[in-house]
Amino acid sequence: MRIQLWSYNYDPEPQGVAPLSAVLARTLAERGHDVLVVAAHPHYPEPTWGSRRRPYRERRDGVPVLRLPLWIGRATGLERVRQELSFAVSLALAAPVLPSCDAVIAVSPSFPAQAVAMAYGRVRRLPWILWLQDIVTDGAASTGLLPAGALLRTAQRFERSAYASADRVVVISEAFRRNLRGKGVADGKLVRILNPTTFDPSAGVEAAPRDTAAPRILAMGNIGHSQGLDRVVDAFEASGELARLGARLVIAGAGVEAETVRSRIVSDRVSMTGVLRGDALAAELAGAWLGLVSQRPDVAEFNLPSKLMNYMACGVPVIASVRPESETAALIRESGAGWITDAADPAALARQAAAALEQPEALRRHGAAGRDYARAHFRPQSVAERFEAVLEGVLAARQPSR
Repeated sequence: MRIQLWSYNYDPEPQGVAPLSAVLARTLAERGHDVLVVAAHPHYPEPTWGSRRRPYRERRDGVPVLRLPLWIGRATGLERVRQELSFAVSLALAAPVLPSCDAVIAVSPSFPAQAVAMAYGRVRRLPWILWLQDIVTDGAASTGLLPAGALLRTAQRFERSAYASADRVVVISEAFRRNLRGKGVADGKLVRILNPTTFDPSAGVEAAPRDTAAPRILAMGNIGHSQGLDRVVDAFEASGELARLGARLVIAGAGVEAETVRSRIVSDRVSMTGVLRGDALAAELAGAWLGLVSQRPDVAEFNLPSKLMNYMACGVPVIASVRPESETAALIRESGAGWITDAADPAALARQAAAALEQPEALRRHGAAGRDYARAHFRPQSVAERFEAVLEGVLAARQPSR
């Protein structure tokens, strides 16, 4: 098939949606499909790649990529909206000259770019699939980016229009499926496909011994409002049990709340490395006794952290500070990958982490269970097969009846 993947974020961006899109594009291409990625100039989580005023082409891992210019800025809510709108405008200008294809997979976010996907599918009479990584309106409302009012209601109406326009909506969790059902999306339009792992554990990460050094807890990925890492650091620093064990908390990532989190560090037992890639990230995963997933209890569940899949694929047992009814908690329970604590009680996270670090057999058991579950559910090849089935289904539905 000739497939276009429209993804606001893409490789070389090291965290968030970009690695997921890169894995899907690369795996579909390896399976013999003609894949074109249409993406913004790299910019996330920090604008370390400069800027470009014109579109340009490149190849990444053999996959052709059309890069579109962006008005980069994330310091304020207004700048973030402006940045996303600039991508939608660039995409709208590029759409008329894009080559023909059989179908489009459009990743959300970007939220405004869905308008271009809707128009593109209508004008070219093409099926398009919405790959929903974030429920943007819920996230914007719960974090205060879009307060209640006319603007939020307009965004919600647009959201429902996008769901109605898409031939299929691929959701990454059962929580997403329930959310969209509640918004009136027909169940037959929804397909659940768990995200792939984006870190290759074949370099021996999963086999690394974790009983030969001081205990380390790794928190990797985005440092934003919804993770609540400031509260996690407070609880870690206050824990006498973790101090007695000599446990260290390593925060590897970047985001808008990074400085807030840094301001809560009062000892050398907590460190922030910034974004890690390649061998440096592999080394941290190899040394991690526990992989931390945290979500604030007062923020709507509008995504499923991809770090969870990577911890599990690498055999790192998980400790989570989340809402007990969340999809993250359900996945950890189902897989047996680790321990769950209630995000409303950050001190419980510190107590459970200390207890887990003194149970080497439990650490190995949970790590192995997570790795086995990841092999069964998160393999890129399996995810690509599921997408192929979705694409084949929508293309068959578009064929004229005989």
